[in-house]
Amino acid sequence: MIAVVGAGLMGAATAWQLARQGYEVTLIEAYDIGHKHGSSHGTSRIYRRAYADPFYVGLTGRAYEEWRELESDSSTPLLRLTGGLDLGEERDPVGLAAVLDGAGVPYELLGAEAAAERWPHIRFTGPALYHPDAGVIDADETVGACVRRAVEHGADAWIGVRVTGIDVRQDVQEKAILRTDDGRELMADTVVVAAGAWLPDLELPAPLPPLRVTQQQVFHFRQREPSVRWPILVSKDASMQVFGLPSGGDGGPLPAVKVAEHDRGTPTTAGARSGVVDPSSRARVSDFVRDRLPGLDPQPVTEATCLYTTTPDEDFVLDRHGPLVIVSPCSGHGAKFAPLIGAMAADLATGRAEPHPRFRLERTE
Repeated sequence: MIAVVGAGLMGAATAWQLARQGYEVTLIEAYDIGHKHGSSHGTSRIYRRAYADPFYVGLTGRAYEEWRELESDSSTPLLRLTGGLDLGEERDPVGLAAVLDGAGVPYELLGAEAAAERWPHIRFTGPALYHPDAGVIDADETVGACVRRAVEHGADAWIGVRVTGIDVRQDVQEKAILRTDDGRELMADTVVVAAGAWLPDLELPAPLPPLRVTQQQVFHFRQREPSVRWPILVSKDASMQVFGLPSGGDGGPLPAVKVAEHDRGTPTTAGARSGVVDPSSRARVSDFVRDRLPGLDPQPVTEATCLYTTTPDEDFVLDRHGPLVIVSPCSGHGAKFAPLIGAMAADLATGRAEPHPRFRLERTE
């Protein structure tokens, strides 16, 4: 039996992949499905192909296939392509274009004037990279679809049950015993731990890399012209790194765009997060919208917080240690890979694959 701890994007996707392959699965989630305490809630996450690292460009292509497979299995639309823009000197649109070209990913490299003609609601200060194979993922729908289909494929789901400890039993062929806050114990052949920001608190018998948990702020800005179709965008210059994407339902009843900083979160823990939006972040993001996104009203209509769990190199953690499979595709860019990470974690849990060296618990330089 394989236990999966955590029903966020990665745990839910892993449970779905395992259950549909016929494995006995128990999925354990401390809160309700779709809760807002962690990193997997909301109607809008970015899917994009543009990475400076060819390794991740390749993974995005594999992830796309898994997204469409999940949509087919669940009969639920989850990924909507909008196209994507990369802007700013530090983002290096020209360099990204070269990487996409080498990977055979379609793109256009436009000057500022040509880009402004196509997207007059955005102010361009230099070249822009556009690639059509980018879009928006509905995280709430994804978690719900994965859990629903996992159960329909035979998985057992313990919802509102918190794992308080995991012990490795050497005397029973290295199985694992899970203890929960309602007094239960569960023996599993393999435990997939996909606990997100709670991972550092579990005190696992495994050599975790340093994990930094931060509270992030996101803001939703009303479109001045509701009929305009916005692409996703990533902008990086010397002062800040910002991402934007259509909000979906999180932005309210009228069309809005979600805009946030990627790299200025407040250090915290899963249990100690305040949930209070940092007013300095609101001011910086609103100023960015006022200056660079004239097609949006610069006063946010709604705002929220979420958690990042970041490794020092921003690569994922996806490795096996005895009967434990540790899954932390984090660092603020993992959501786009969710069904692929589920497949990779399932392969580790069932012994069908070895971990990729870049995702090892103990990294090699």
